[in-house]
Amino acid sequence: MNPVLKTVLQRLGLGLLTLFVVSIIIFSAIAMLPGDFAKATLGQSATPDTVAALQHEIGLDRPPIARYFSWMGKMAKGDFGSSFASRTGYRRTVAEIIAPRLYNTMFLAVMTALIAVPLALGLGILAALYRNSWFDRLVNTVTLTTISFPEFFVAYMLAFLIISRDTFAGTELAQSLPVWLAASINWTLNVIPKFPTLANINDQTPFWQHVWRAALPSITLTLVIVAHMMRMTRAAIINMLSSPYIDMARLKGMTPMVVVLRHALPNAWAPIVTVVAFNLAYLIVGVVVVEVVFVYPGVGQLMVDAVKSRDVPVVQACALVFAATYILLNLIADIISIATNPRLLHPR
Repeated sequence: MNPVLKTVLQRLGLGLLTLFVVSIIIFSAIAMLPGDFAKATLGQSATPDTVAALQHEIGLDRPPIARYFSWMGKMAKGDFGSSFASRTGYRRTVAEIIAPRLYNTMFLAVMTALIAVPLALGLGILAALYRNSWFDRLVNTVTLTTISFPEFFVAYMLAFLIISRDTFAGTELAQSLPVWLAASINWTLNVIPKFPTLANINDQTPFWQHVWRAALPSITLTLVIVAHMMRMTRAAIINMLSSPYIDMARLKGMTPMVVVLRHALPNAWAPIVTVVAFNLAYLIVGVVVVEVVFVYPGVGQLMVDAVKSRDVPVVQACALVFAATYILLNLIADIISIATNPRLLHPR
């Protein structure tokens, strides 16, 4: 069998095994949550018989093991089940609920990736070319600062800056500052586009309007993930620039940028792609916090709402979607790493 195909199949099998273990963890964690949907829906005034009847209707009175294998059996057939909020004559499947939210989350993730990946690669290449310069120090300082803060803090600070565009001039802080400094801050704030701080998006939102309303969540995620990719790109290229074949390329009279793009970057893809894929996987999972802050109607916001209402099938499906996406992106990273660096097929 082809070594690449064999390795891919091994990683795929390991990914499926990991997904199985993750499904057990997800189900167990949700089963341990205090309360259940029946009690949360009916309230404290409900009688035990009424609660028991609703629990029987939605299957919560069955043993956890039976519920787990029933859930996995349906999942193997592509059936995510029905939401607990469904009723006779008004059945809402989990797939029906998740589908539009998944589109919104993938839209935000792809939009962020299209901004963050080229930006990180470009900054990493330039930082490697001009290492130890003021540009290198500035880029490292800014990216390390943004990655040091949690997503919700970055999101709230960006929203605060947008809101301050129209209010800063009238604040006590602006009045207490020197006129030139207050004017400079006010001018800087007004240069920032007035992005919407609440992502009001629905099925009828036009494409470019969707892009505009998702801009602030996308910028937040970009600031959070770009540092890892930039620093790995910088480190990998600097490592390659010390190789003998790079010295040969320089002796041929090639410009530094050509040396990096033609000779250093292709051989540095393996670690860079791994970090890019890891950050994209983190991006899919990290949207939960950002979606909640900006009220963006994605899978993350749906999952938080479902946890609040104890809608177990929706929570399980959302968690499994995140886990499967994370595992898939890591598998893709392995495949690309192997394709760009065949030495990984024969580890010592």
